[in-house]
Amino acid sequence: MKASDLMVKCLEEEGIEYIFGVPGEENADFMMSLEKSDKIRFVLVRHEQGAAFMAEIYGRLTGNPAGCLGTLGPGATNLITGVADSNMDRAPMLVLTGQGASTRLHKESHQVMDVVDMFKPVTKWATTVWHPENIPEIVRKAVRLARTEKPGAVHIELPEDIAKIPVDKTPLEVNKFRRPVPADKIIDLAWDRIKAAKRPVIIAGNGCIRRRASKQLRLLCEATGIGVISTFMAKGCVDMDAPYCLYTIGLGSKDIPACAVDNADLVITLGYDMVEYHPKLWNEENAKPVIHIDFLPAEIDEDYQPDIEVVGDLAHALWMLNERINADDGWSFELEQQAAVRRDMGAELAQYKDDQTENATRPQKALWDAREVMGPEDILLSDVGAHKMWIARHYQCHEPNTCLIPNGFCSMGFALPGAIAAALIHPERNVLGICGDGGFLMNMQEMETARRLNLNLTIMVWEDGGYGLIGWKQTNEFGRHTDLSFGNPDWVQMAQSFGWHGHLVPNSADLQDVLRQSFTEEGPSLIVVPIDYRENTLLTKRLGEMSCPI
Repeated sequence: MKASDLMVKCLEEEGIEYIFGVPGEENADFMMSLEKSDKIRFVLVRHEQGAAFMAEIYGRLTGNPAGCLGTLGPGATNLITGVADSNMDRAPMLVLTGQGASTRLHKESHQVMDVVDMFKPVTKWATTVWHPENIPEIVRKAVRLARTEKPGAVHIELPEDIAKIPVDKTPLEVNKFRRPVPADKIIDLAWDRIKAAKRPVIIAGNGCIRRRASKQLRLLCEATGIGVISTFMAKGCVDMDAPYCLYTIGLGSKDIPACAVDNADLVITLGYDMVEYHPKLWNEENAKPVIHIDFLPAEIDEDYQPDIEVVGDLAHALWMLNERINADDGWSFELEQQAAVRRDMGAELAQYKDDQTENATRPQKALWDAREVMGPEDILLSDVGAHKMWIARHYQCHEPNTCLIPNGFCSMGFALPGAIAAALIHPERNVLGICGDGGFLMNMQEMETARRLNLNLTIMVWEDGGYGLIGWKQTNEFGRHTDLSFGNPDWVQMAQSFGWHGHLVPNSADLQDVLRQSFTEEGPSLIVVPIDYRENTLLTKRLGEMSCPI
């Protein structure tokens, strides 16, 4: 077989199911080889960035990598934003790019650039296939690295002349390994420290959305009552209806859940990533004693110097703690403040649930209605903008990986391609993407992809005619904002031109019914909601005047 055939067989052996991309001349051999596969589905998209976001969501939802594909030069540069997003949000991904013939890479040449060096800062590993005999090793290493905690993106470049070379090799057998687990002595030390505390609280990060980790975390909380505050990407690690769920932390301003941290005499961080929520915002000058439990040692930071680090498989570490909890009754916690935090934040979430306004809808009402319509396993994806802050604060979850927010690299344009991948993976679930009018138009070309694939998904656009989050932040700092306004298309006509169902919902009283209708419609649906972003500055003012419940 030729080298490109071997690469496809190696990807099949690894269990790769999807590759999203835009082919080019330099990966024509690979595409011909891929076309013969009955195990890998290639999804043609309209922009490489969309392909990367689709592969990211596949990785976040399944824990396994998908591929995103582009050609050399501009195809590769178009991929890089979505690749960086995946890598910083800890989603496994394979990045597959073509390249010019190896005989011309040493000199000035059409469309040629050093793609591998470009990808190195935004991947866990990036390499070129120089010898076809190395393909089995390269693919095995790439997939293993992409899956290994903390997961991320890996890049493989295949020059066009290498792809054609005959090769007599077979794929390496896939041997998955168990992750290292913490030592008993450090778990004993951690449990002794936890049971000596009176007001411990948990900050759960991205690592807790792994299914086994979430299960063990819930068992720990059921036994102890210790409250859990989730970062944006950890939503659903505990059920929103559980009494120990203290909702979400991560806004730049101090919010009600932060009161539980202020009151705590011990903070237990689980799967916590600083890229989401910097410790300076909750642990300035390293004021709180911290137990760090994660797959990797703590990042070095002057505001985050844990007293105890439990390093190893997170789910297993929690299981080890649960074994000790079940065998020990010598502890008692004072959790009144945490109960008050849950009470007051719950009241905030429900404040505008019956709000009826014309011409614009409050963010709180839009998200209350979304939560009412969505089932426990349904999937909401947030783009990046002011709406992301409201989703983080007001949309709570029952299960892990049912609210997908980009919160490491935070790239706009994420939600529409992400919703396409979610609908491919889980056609039995309702899928809702929420975008601003700025972020949606950054990847609107994928509307054609969604229609071509005949996917059932809904995109809700919050329309304010400008870059609302930037305006919000500039106003907070300077008392005003620069010109951030832009025009928008006729949304319903645009939806219809792409073969989508289109709905404009000016009155808040109609939104919940339109949402329900959209999930019964065959194919993709667009809902446009004029949004009342006066609530942004009102929230800033309220948080600035906030006092803790107890």
